[in-house]
Amino acid sequence: MTVYVGYARVSSQGQSLDIQRDKLKHCPKIFEEKKSGTTSDRPELKRCLEYVREGDTLVITKLDRLARSTLDLCNIADELQRKNVALQVIDQNINTNDATGRLLFNMLGAIAQFETEIRAERQADGISKALEKGVKFGRKYVLTPKDVEELKHAREAGETISSLMRKFRLSKSTVYRYLRKVPE
Repeated sequence: MTVYVGYARVSSQGQSLDIQRDKLKHCPKIFEEKKSGTTSDRPELKRCLEYVREGDTLVITKLDRLARSTLDLCNIADELQRKNVALQVIDQNINTNDATGRLLFNMLGAIAQFETEIRAERQADGISKALEKGVKFGRKYVLTPKDVEELKHAREAGETISSLMRKFRLSKSTVYRYLRKVPE
């Protein structure tokens, strides 16, 4: 008898898994996580892949919920095939139990990777154009130049980093960043 095992993922804590849960409600076991697909640290996916057994079907709602790249998708597909576990993708109507499903699965994976690369190229172009126009990225400086000098003098006088953190209400890395900052 086939056991259906679901996997649901959203990219951030603020997003809801409800739509995916509803589509996976026929699965007696569902692994869920709120992690970006671009990160390699997806503990629930790892647990899911360890959990599935020969004859099971891993069910997801969309391919992009499962893998972060075509290579990642192929590695997961190879692992599932090695374990004799089928993959069902609900929204794209893919089931790797047949040749047509396997072909469609590989084609959609390649297209998804292409879209990711195009998006990254557009983002890099946008950043480059913004830099050319003088746009400054990152958080604005919290301390005035006078505050920075006070911070540096306090450190030179032997004040601890943790004391400076409290006094100026800064994180440890920010204190060090200001200490390294060359006056303008």
